[in-house]
Amino acid sequence: MSDLLALEHVDVGFATEDGRVSAVSDVSLSVSEGEIFGLVGESGCGKTTLAMALMGLLPTTAHVAGSVRFQGLELLGLPPDELRKLRGDRISMIFQDPMTSLDPTFPVGEQVAETITAHRDVNDARAKERALELLGDVGIPEPERRFGDAPHRLSGGMRQRVVIAIALSLTPELIVMDEPTTALDVVVQREILQQIDALKREFGFAVLFITHDVSLLLEFADRVSIMYAGEIVETTTAERLATSPEHPYTQGLLASFPPLTGPLTRLTGIPGSPPDLRDPPTGCRFHPRCPHCVPERIGLFTRQTTERPVLREIAPGHEVACHLVEEGDA
Repeated sequence: MSDLLALEHVDVGFATEDGRVSAVSDVSLSVSEGEIFGLVGESGCGKTTLAMALMGLLPTTAHVAGSVRFQGLELLGLPPDELRKLRGDRISMIFQDPMTSLDPTFPVGEQVAETITAHRDVNDARAKERALELLGDVGIPEPERRFGDAPHRLSGGMRQRVVIAIALSLTPELIVMDEPTTALDVVVQREILQQIDALKREFGFAVLFITHDVSLLLEFADRVSIMYAGEIVETTTAERLATSPEHPYTQGLLASFPPLTGPLTRLTGIPGSPPDLRDPPTGCRFHPRCPHCVPERIGLFTRQTTERPVLREIAPGHEVACHLVEEGDA
C-alpha cells in the first residue's frame, strides 16, 4: 500500500508570555490507503494538536514546522482557500463531542446537505436525497423523520452518527477521528466502531483514529503509534503491539486495562503524571515515571536522564524510542 498521508519531523509550538511551548516534537508517521492507523496516548500528549495541525485548524498563536503531505501535496503553507477546498472533501475530521460539532439551531439533515452543496454543484433536492442516504448508511432509523430534528433531540450516539454522515458526505480518502466514541457508553461505542469498519470496507477510505484507549485499537486498527509528551515512542502493527510491546510506557498502558479472558490480575497502571511541556524532563521524557530508570544502573540511568532517545527499527515495521531497548534489556 502507498502512503496516503505522510508526516515528517512535525513540530508544533505555541507562543506564550515566557516564550514558546512545544506541544508536538519531531513526529513522523504515515497512513496508507485504506488503512486504520491508531494514535494513542494520555490526555495532553499532543494527539489532537497533531490532528489539528494537519487539518490546518490551529490558532494563529501556533507555529507548525516539518512536512505534512497528502497524496504528495504539501499541506503546510497551502493557501487557506485551497486548504478549505481540500478539508471536508478529500479529508474529513470527526471531533470528540458531536454536540459542539453540530449547529444547535439547524436540523441535522440540513447540516449534512449543506456540506454537500458547499463542495458540489448540486441542487437542494439532490443534496437532501444524498443526505437521507447517508443518514441511513450510518444507522439512523427513519431518516426522513429524523432529517428535520435539531441535535438536542438525538442521543449522543445518534449525534455522532450524524457527524460521521457529514464526514462521509463527499466520500473522502482520509477521515481523522479524534476520540469519536469517548463520550458514549460501551455498547454504543462498539456499534459506532462496527459501523465505521463496515463503511470503510464499502467506501475504501483510510482512518487516522485518535484515542487514549489502547485496548480499543488492538482490535480495530491495522497499525498503532504510541505518543507520550508530544513524541512518538513506539510504532508497530496492532497485532505485534498486543503481544510484544517494547517501550515501558506502552507496557504500562496495556497493563492499565483489565484482560477480557484469563485469571484476575491486579492492575498496576503508570505511576506519576505526564510532564509539564513548558519544562519537559531532560533525556527521555518518560524517565521520571519509568520503572527501569534507577541510579543503581548508572550507565543506563545517565543516558535516560540526559540523552533523548530516537526511534529505531528493532524488527520489520516495529520502531521504538527507548535506551532500554537499545541495550537489549526490555
